[in-house]
Amino acid sequence: MIEHLTSPWTAAVGFQSASPAIVKSVKQLDLLNIWLRAFARLRALPRLEDYKPDRIADELPDLMTFEVVGEGEHARFFITHEGTRLTSVYGSEHIQPDKRINRYLDDAVGPVRYRRIVPFYRACLATGRPTYSISMVRDADGKEVSYERLLLPFGGATAIDHIVGSYKAISIEGGFKIRDLMGARADNEPVSVISAVIDREIVRGNPSDRIADDLEFS
Repeated sequence: MIEHLTSPWTAAVGFQSASPAIVKSVKQLDLLNIWLRAFARLRALPRLEDYKPDRIADELPDLMTFEVVGEGEHARFFITHEGTRLTSVYGSEHIQPDKRINRYLDDAVGPVRYRRIVPFYRACLATGRPTYSISMVRDADGKEVSYERLLLPFGGATAIDHIVGSYKAISIEGGFKIRDLMGARADNEPVSVISAVIDREIVRGNPSDRIADDLEFS
């Protein structure tokens, strides 16, 4: 059963409760706003097939789509789409394209990296709300890079069956090397800066109300 997130739950697992305004990337915010509009209109999680952002083709290189298999702590995340830029970020160019999908996330990234990232996916699954995180990492030349992850849940009234992830890498130091940025290099463990569940200002008023303009942020 999907339950609404409460602040005590957030604090207990190290996530802050946040509004959509926490998202820094303009493109990720656009993806989130489209999800918010669908959520407010339906008063339930949107289905993946009903989520159709404009110019989605431009975002596909930075997106991953997962089918949720199982429930709760036993759920696994089956990759059905992996963006081409993410292939470089995780250093998996050596894997044949048809082998990069139709596999589980834990198998794809390995146990060490999976333990580091799975809390974000489990929080999204447990709360039925988007999660957002920022980690700081360094590229091969030592430049500091901000790695921003937005996870959006999809499904029905009682269960989440898909998660869509958007991943952006940005550096205030200018150009940086994206290859193997989030790979398994021992000297490059990401440092978490933000771990948030976006559960504020999502639904307001009565179920019959139309979505309010102030649900969107820019």
